[in-house]
Amino acid sequence: MAPWLPAILRNPLAALIGEPCTKTLIDELNLFDPLCLRHAVSKGLGLGIVLGGCIVKLPQLFKILNAKSVVGISLSSYVLEVLANAITLAYNFRQGYSFTTYGEALFIGVQNIVITLLILAFTGRTMVGLVTSGSLLAFAYVLFDASLVSGSLLSVLYGLTIPLVISSRIPQIYAIHKNKYTGQLSAFAVFNYFFGTAARLFTTMVEVDDSLVLIGAVLAVVANGVLAAQMLYFWNAQAPQDKYRLDTKKTK
Repeated sequence: MAPWLPAILRNPLAALIGEPCTKTLIDELNLFDPLCLRHAVSKGLGLGIVLGGCIVKLPQLFKILNAKSVVGISLSSYVLEVLANAITLAYNFRQGYSFTTYGEALFIGVQNIVITLLILAFTGRTMVGLVTSGSLLAFAYVLFDASLVSGSLLSVLYGLTIPLVISSRIPQIYAIHKNKYTGQLSAFAVFNYFFGTAARLFTTMVEVDDSLVLIGAVLAVVANGVLAAQMLYFWNAQAPQDKYRLDTKKTK
């Protein structure tokens, strides 16, 4: 059957879901073909997750800037998450997986570095923040160079991101539990992260035949689910005194 959809619309679809499934789903209008339908849903979710990753941490960033406070936000969580982002990017890129199955790690990683710098700046450690961000970027660069980090070593590092995913959430989960307050943690970021990781679990099951990636996706859903549950439980909790709030002192 000849294509009926204009090329300006059909070509991007074919680039996303592949020519065979475009022919089946679009040209032949066989919308219930199980393999192609599942593949198309996975690709659509993957693209949405990557696009969402471009903005998911922006509410958190703006909330910090507006409040001039980092109360309730764990520095170690963000540092660990940046490390996991870098390893995830390098591993998936070097394995040749589709960008729609991991691309959000790039954009989330950049936003995490910015938030890490803000946490350090608002706690009087600006120079430490610059050194830390430079070290993280250098670490990421090394991971992409096969002459510096072998494929087997990168696989081991990626395996370590599985407990790292949990470790990056534990300080934040503990901080909320200790303070009984979510502080400047963005509800938008937390819930979008949870639903995004749930969708990523589906795309991983459909498109990626890699047990390491699958285990990491499952644990990410669990860890982000705990944070989302805490956000709901402490939604109306009263704020504790914030020693890191940058208020201008009032003159008498």
